[in-house]
Amino acid sequence: MKPFEVIAISEVSGDITSDEVSKYRRNIGLGQLKFDFDYNQFIMSSQPRVSVLMPCYNAAATLEEALDSLAGQTLTDFELVVVDDGSTDATPRLLEGRARWDARMRIVTSAHQGIVRSLNKGLQHCRTALVARMDADDRCHPQRLERQVSYLEAQADVAVVGSLVSAFPPENVRQGLILYLEWQNSLLDDASMRREMFVESPLAHPSVTLRRDWLERAGGYQEHGWAEDYDLWLRLYLAGARFAKLPEVLLEWREGPERLTRRDSRYSLENFLRLKAHYLRQGPCAGREIVFIWGAGMIGRRLSRHLLGQGIPLAAFIDIDPRKIGNTRQGLPILPPEELPGWKRRVPGLVVLAAVGARGARSLIRQRLVAQGWIEGQDWWCVA
Repeated sequence: MKPFEVIAISEVSGDITSDEVSKYRRNIGLGQLKFDFDYNQFIMSSQPRVSVLMPCYNAAATLEEALDSLAGQTLTDFELVVVDDGSTDATPRLLEGRARWDARMRIVTSAHQGIVRSLNKGLQHCRTALVARMDADDRCHPQRLERQVSYLEAQADVAVVGSLVSAFPPENVRQGLILYLEWQNSLLDDASMRREMFVESPLAHPSVTLRRDWLERAGGYQEHGWAEDYDLWLRLYLAGARFAKLPEVLLEWREGPERLTRRDSRYSLENFLRLKAHYLRQGPCAGREIVFIWGAGMIGRRLSRHLLGQGIPLAAFIDIDPRKIGNTRQGLPILPPEELPGWKRRVPGLVVLAAVGARGARSLIRQRLVAQGWIEGQDWWCVA
């Protein structure tokens, strides 16, 4: 490390701000600047514009890369709340070393308790009205915080803003993740995200900045044995929150065998179906006389079990495969799409859930239902 370089207060004109201090720190190099006043005391006494909430557990292999991406943000007036969830590797030492030269970082420690409790514990220590999520194995674009904070400050009616996401390193990125990100990155506004909310999570959790009051109003992060982020989006959706997404890549999502979604059963297909059935009962299927599932294949069959378990009045399946039409699933008839208009006339409260996972099937079903006069988000929803 180079020797400290002393800069006198007189070299910074006017009242010094945290942005000016951080500008000088960046120009010289982090950790190589010394002022003739207590920089840490200055930072701790100022009110940041956003709190970055980052839980970590045994993240030593990737932590410094994530922290470097935050240290390089063009918006410097933030606080970083890091929850060390009982790490047993070098994570605590790395965090303590960073915190010694950057007072914007506050370390919250606990015994190992899992992602949901860690997020809620960290949220208690966030001081601002805006909370940006970050994971200890990802990387932020330098303008991520500036772009998202400025957007939310200008758009008071938006509760959550995300961004486009890319995956790295390329040698670890599987075809499934490529297709998922293509879909997720195509949902750029509130209408498109609400339209496909029950397909999959429309936002990458570490890509978002959200309003704390909306997060608390929705009940914070909750543990139900399924994905905590998707669970939050669905609760916000049902509460009427508005979503937005900036059309630029502001987060790089690390892919690999250690990613939580690869090794935690809460992110399994079965638990995603349980989650969807739970919120379909509270939202699209609430008060409906009967429900049809379009798709008598694997996804439709497995989802139907969870819908019936939630007490949803499932009455039939729809399918285009002549080998399935006329048979039954879960004791319910499999009907051709041509019978839907008649059913809609007889039962105005009928809702259709399109549950076909094959690529391209969603757009074909959408064309068919729109041609019959069904309104997406009112009469029918894609759920796969």
